[in-house]
Amino acid sequence: MATWSQLPTELLNLISKHLNSETDLLRFRSVCSSWRSSLSPETTHPTPSRFPILPNDGISDTSWGFYLSKRTIFRLGLPQPSGQTLPSDAWLIKLEQDVPHRMHLLNPLSRFEFKPLPTNFPRILDHSKFRVSELGHEYVLQHINYRPFANSIGDAGNLYMEKVALHSLVDGFVLLTIHVSGRLVLFKSGDPKWTVISELTSPYDDVILFEGQFYAVDSTGRTVVVDVDSSPSVSLVANSVFGGDKKLLVESCGDLLLVDMYLSLGPEDDLGNVEGFEGLEGDEFNCYIIERTVRFKVFKFDRDGQRWVELKSLGDQMLFLGDNCTFSVSTSDFPGCVGNCILFTDNSLEGGDNVMKTRGMGVFDLERASIEPLADCPGISKLFWPPPEWVSSTMLVVELNQLDV
Repeated sequence: MATWSQLPTELLNLISKHLNSETDLLRFRSVCSSWRSSLSPETTHPTPSRFPILPNDGISDTSWGFYLSKRTIFRLGLPQPSGQTLPSDAWLIKLEQDVPHRMHLLNPLSRFEFKPLPTNFPRILDHSKFRVSELGHEYVLQHINYRPFANSIGDAGNLYMEKVALHSLVDGFVLLTIHVSGRLVLFKSGDPKWTVISELTSPYDDVILFEGQFYAVDSTGRTVVVDVDSSPSVSLVANSVFGGDKKLLVESCGDLLLVDMYLSLGPEDDLGNVEGFEGLEGDEFNCYIIERTVRFKVFKFDRDGQRWVELKSLGDQMLFLGDNCTFSVSTSDFPGCVGNCILFTDNSLEGGDNVMKTRGMGVFDLERASIEPLADCPGISKLFWPPPEWVSSTMLVVELNQLDV
């Protein structure tokens, strides 16, 4: 029987193609030298870790360039004892590492940094002491007012507050996002300027990279695939899904899902209570009005029928709708959590403590069609904050990457 280090290169290369995260690839390469050398260059570097400064030509006159920031959402857990089949408690984090060996810890569903961290929180997290799995990536496009120095990205701020979809290629990358006009904009590494795709029937709501192709959905649910090979163009793949007010795309269990978000305008104090607002008119009333999420519908993409088919249940899946990314997880990896639900951010829900510093977060139950604040769902809220006690154990402090606090 062959040892692990003597497995055929063809078999190792086949195994590596089923590893979808950089974390899994890193572990694969760490087994031995023969496993490391078996990976092709395009497999070894699935996505760039750092990006060049992007030009502004074609989409903006307010700055000299743009910076693309990459962030990764992780599930952290303790290693399972021998013989244990159920996963340990889990914690969700989002890490931003734009400067080598320096990280920022962010709320998984928002742009806000967890700061200050608890006094006993380790400033260095050892990857090898946890069970780590990647749940997704997000890319944030920021404008830069002046040329950055070696250890700084300059005076940068979020440009459009829209999600960026990125496709990594062997010799570069392509990214797709949404312009303030509602049109799609494309940038290929090495190009001198951005390309605005002129086709527009309704403003686009979301973009995603799914099975190696860019998909985009507009405010009516009309869905297109974006061809980036030559002159950028779009092809219709599903007609409109009318009903909700905002459309979001999520990949779940190998399927492409459309989440239709229904919004309502009302007073800021609570759901539907207008007491105390009767005497306000015009601008006086508008300053107290807030947009709130009231329900969701979920659809699955039927590729053969080129249509969206409504789902009545997500099974054991939980959908996460963040400010800059969406992702899906199975409750089998999250003890104490119940599936068939959607986690989202919303201005009308009560926000977190001073550390969270973010909009409120809610949980929508598809079966009951009801929304609850995250704080009322202890099995799920513990995934976010505060960090579990086992994270602060001094036994887990080994130099790898320094958290910027």
